[in-house]
Amino acid sequence: MEGFELYAYQKEVAERALHKENIIIWLPTGGGKTRAAVYVAKKHLKATPRAKVVVLVNKVHLVDQHYKNEFEPHLGRDYKVLPVSGETVEKDFFGKVLQEKDVVICTAQLLHNALISKEEDRHVDLSDITLLIIDECHHTNKEGVYNKVMTFYLEKKLKGEKSLPQILGLTASPGTGGATDLHKAVEHVLQICANLDSAIVSTKNFVTELNEKVPRPKKQFDIVDARPKDPFGDQLKSMMLIIHEFMNIPPDFRLRQCGTQEYEADVVELEKRGVKKVDRLLAQCALHLRQYNDALLINDTLRMTDAYLSLEDFYSKITREIDGTDIFLVGLFQENQVELEILATDSRYGNPKMDKLKSTLLEQFVPSENSKGIIFSKTRKSTHCLNDWVLNDKELKEAGIKPAILTGAGNSISHMTLNEQSETIRKFRRGAVNLLVSTSVAEEGLDIPECNLVVRYGLLTNEIAQQQASGRARAKDSLYSVVAQKGGREVRREHTNDYLKELTEKAITKVQEMSPREFSKKIAALQREAAIQRSLDEKLKMEKRSRYPAASVNLVCRSCFTSVASGSDLRLLDGVHYVNVNPDFEKNYKVGGQVVLEKSFEDWEPGCKVCCRECDKDWGFEMKYKGDVLLPNLSIKNLALDTPNNGRLTLKKWKDIPFIVEDFSYEEYCNENHPDFFD
Repeated sequence: MEGFELYAYQKEVAERALHKENIIIWLPTGGGKTRAAVYVAKKHLKATPRAKVVVLVNKVHLVDQHYKNEFEPHLGRDYKVLPVSGETVEKDFFGKVLQEKDVVICTAQLLHNALISKEEDRHVDLSDITLLIIDECHHTNKEGVYNKVMTFYLEKKLKGEKSLPQILGLTASPGTGGATDLHKAVEHVLQICANLDSAIVSTKNFVTELNEKVPRPKKQFDIVDARPKDPFGDQLKSMMLIIHEFMNIPPDFRLRQCGTQEYEADVVELEKRGVKKVDRLLAQCALHLRQYNDALLINDTLRMTDAYLSLEDFYSKITREIDGTDIFLVGLFQENQVELEILATDSRYGNPKMDKLKSTLLEQFVPSENSKGIIFSKTRKSTHCLNDWVLNDKELKEAGIKPAILTGAGNSISHMTLNEQSETIRKFRRGAVNLLVSTSVAEEGLDIPECNLVVRYGLLTNEIAQQQASGRARAKDSLYSVVAQKGGREVRREHTNDYLKELTEKAITKVQEMSPREFSKKIAALQREAAIQRSLDEKLKMEKRSRYPAASVNLVCRSCFTSVASGSDLRLLDGVHYVNVNPDFEKNYKVGGQVVLEKSFEDWEPGCKVCCRECDKDWGFEMKYKGDVLLPNLSIKNLALDTPNNGRLTLKKWKDIPFIVEDFSYEEYCNENHPDFFD
């Protein structure tokens, strides 16, 4: 193809797609999966009458990346290519856009919205698409949006409809789906293939070329001993024991070792139990214990001062003490605050993991002025702490290390905007930044230059994330380092992931060795089973949703337990937002600061935070709808539900509520509350 060169291994994996087969291309990170997809798309556009290619991604920032780096440069001269996301106006008339363009790159959520939309300008049918490319397609499982899109496809297929798009999936690893034996791993790979109605292909004849193009880094475990003494951590634990004694832990409940993820799970469960039993003492103590446990986890991975500041920040935001529980918990911290601060700044008890991280960085950066690296850390908070540490360490500065944070896009103060993400990667590409301190956002999909150092720091992840992270170390003589404590879980997890990586490869080989007839038979059976299960799940969901009349359910504040609204006060706006339309609701809340979102929306904009009038608990924020109506948009995780005969419920998501919420009607709301609008 003129002006378009592929490696032999890329041509091999794309070959079956050129013959209109549904396939999943399995190549490692950096192997050029997207380039192979562009090649298939170009051939498809040339050979298929009225061709329409849709490229699905699972993260907003990948829309522009794929457009600018791959599809527009190689297809833009001959075809009309357009990126569409929630950030662009085209999302509001997606159906018309697809009619007019040859190639559309968008998030899977946007296509799903178009598939279910009844508005003519927005609606899309799968029969409108001739080639559907699904990036990072290992996410096509369970309740994921990729799987929701493919459900439309499979339902049409099972009805015998022929006008369906060709499917092209792209993945660095389908993983094992939690399986630890070959039989179940094969079942998982088959399920992914069934969900995508595709066979999985990899290079067989050009493995040597692939290994030369995508070299594997040297892997080393940088192991340290535990702190000989940890007086700061000991002080935190002693304070936690005082809270344990104060709160009267239920006799049937056993808390596991503090400073662990298991302890965090325990106190989360205790808080739920306290809310359900209307035991505010138990619920609030559990919430505070979670903060102390977070501080212990930070102390284990980062600086003692980082751990101290996380607690100080939490207590500085408590603006009101509404009963003796609050007075005790706030008083305990204040009594120990000076001692904690002194211990946190005692350099004799620094973190040996950070010393090892420092030596690992210096070993890679000092010999070469052109070094580039990524530190993968667990949380946004930890990336900010590590970045601050690098910026303020004299030796690391003298070594020429220039760090920057790279985290996922979002709307809170700790999130990055899409523009900030793009600017950070641009600086990394041109050398103004040479060390990214990143959460998992940099593991998957982002077009980041080749690195000669990747460090996994304080992380426990699955085999897919591990492979994607190590795939970032693609420069010559690159290093993949795991910094961990001797005998720690990180080392065990890395070894487990190495085993699961091999198990994934064996499972894929087993699937590829099946005869076409056997493979098709298994895939068809899995698709039929999934259709039956979907039908059962939908029935159960409707039964659950219809369990109580909305008027019989009360919403209560999750912090102070004040009853604040009825389920019948709620309406579902745009299929997403649960808003309270009862004008009397404003008596129960007060407004806080203005909420700022990076996105703009067609019919609404954010207003101020909504907080409990009694205890200042954050409940959500006001929405300014159609420029003139203020509606409180509520977060279910900050509320609890009182039900007629099932007691008090705590839920994470609105989809799990046991009653039906009517759709919001703007006209009806205005007629009832602002009749003058229509005079």
